[in-house]
Amino acid sequence: MPFGLCNASGTFQRCILAIFHDMVEKTMEVFMDDFLVFGNSFENCLSRLDKMLQRCKDTNLSLIWEKSHFMVKDGIVLGYKISKNGIEVDRAKVDVISKLPHPTMVKGAENLAADHLSQLENPYENMLDPKEINEKFPLETLSMVTFCGDSSTPWFADFVNYHAGNFIVKVIRWCVHGKEALDILVACHNGPTGGHHGANLTAKKIFDFGFFWLTIYKDTHEFVKNCDSCQRQGKISQRDEMPQNSIQVCEIFDVWGIDFMGPFLSSQGNKYILVAVDYLLKWVEAKALPTNDARVVCKFLKSLFARFGSPRAIISDRETHFCNDQFAKVILKYGVTHRFSTAYHPQTCGQVKVSNRGLKRILKRTIGENRASWSDKLDDALWAFRTAYKTPIGCTPYKLVYGKACHLPIELEHKAYWALKQANFNLAFAGDHWKVQLNELIELRDHAYENLLIYKEKMKRIHDSKIKNRVFNVVFPYGTVELSQADGPNFKVNGHRVKHYFGGDVPQLVVPDLQTFPMDN
Repeated sequence: MPFGLCNASGTFQRCILAIFHDMVEKTMEVFMDDFLVFGNSFENCLSRLDKMLQRCKDTNLSLIWEKSHFMVKDGIVLGYKISKNGIEVDRAKVDVISKLPHPTMVKGAENLAADHLSQLENPYENMLDPKEINEKFPLETLSMVTFCGDSSTPWFADFVNYHAGNFIVKVIRWCVHGKEALDILVACHNGPTGGHHGANLTAKKIFDFGFFWLTIYKDTHEFVKNCDSCQRQGKISQRDEMPQNSIQVCEIFDVWGIDFMGPFLSSQGNKYILVAVDYLLKWVEAKALPTNDARVVCKFLKSLFARFGSPRAIISDRETHFCNDQFAKVILKYGVTHRFSTAYHPQTCGQVKVSNRGLKRILKRTIGENRASWSDKLDDALWAFRTAYKTPIGCTPYKLVYGKACHLPIELEHKAYWALKQANFNLAFAGDHWKVQLNELIELRDHAYENLLIYKEKMKRIHDSKIKNRVFNVVFPYGTVELSQADGPNFKVNGHRVKHYFGGDVPQLVVPDLQTFPMDN
């Protein structure tokens, strides 16, 4: 077999293993053209050797007798020494590795850093002694970078020479205490580059500047907690919120919420959607519009009042298309009260925001790839929204408005029960049936009103269970509280904007005694 081929060695190994398949790992070992026959005794080894030689004779394999060794007690096989003691490492291989020359560079100056590091007694152990930190070598000295010009000596040679002692300096932080620590804390939190971050970020910024003291996290947390600006501008947590107060609704179409969605991708010249929702029935009216000015809002309201009557109140935010003279004239003409939501309490418009999210979700999943067709799909989205079950009212908005379930195209296709019934021309029977339907509608709306109250009470109970129990001395209507100030008169504010204030001076920092403080060995 020509051994110049790339797969010749593998083919030869498979051939040898096939010949001695019943002897390998039992009486002999084979690796390429090296055979090793072993035994527990002299007679056993001779018997196995005779069997191996007979197999070579049967398969026309010839052995080189000059390279063969018989009856040895130990020997080197594939770089390992095999004897009666087991497998050992060949010491000759180890001696060759230990006698290899050390790697060197052409110029000794370029190997200056390695030469100095090799002088260290413990190069990988931090043996930093606190007594070495003093005013003689401040941190600024270590950060200096000098320019050596055309010199072949690297710029960090001086630093390496300085550190070639009996320890390696990993991180040096200046340990401060007392007023100095407080000044650093104020600068890192309130300073021009502080940013009024939280306690953890402020502490990490102090570490980045190279300062440290033992109670840094505790002091930073207390300082940020008592920061006046952070308390005034920070968000109110859920536990600090006021208890929920639901909007009182007496009749259907009494209270409407109104809001704009958009701008969207232009669809037949329309970019906005004006949405109005009834707070009791969850009935939604929407219209695609090209603009969001006061003119289109007033036109939409007139159409809404003509179909559902004048409501008691309309709730909106303080956008310019709802806060203008033209809108106010229409509201005054129809005798409607206009209620605003504020930036401090946007939950007032929560119902219309939920409806906006529902309509947008339906449109996203129905328009497909042609996103410019949302104007054509708006009516279908309204149909789907009105015929969907609403948990607060216990049925669909369509059923509450019209007193019966909406007939869908699928019912005609698959022959629903109402589609198979024949018309009844008995006027007396039809009149009685109509009275029953009216009574059912009234009962259905009363049931929906009760479900809505139960749902709101349940949500209020869940919300109020997660907030703090706060008691005020003076209670005003609608969650109003009265606050006093030292240099002025008292003033009223909504309770949703009130949270606990941590006043007083900044607590003094605790300075430990470094002489008696246990050191970390």
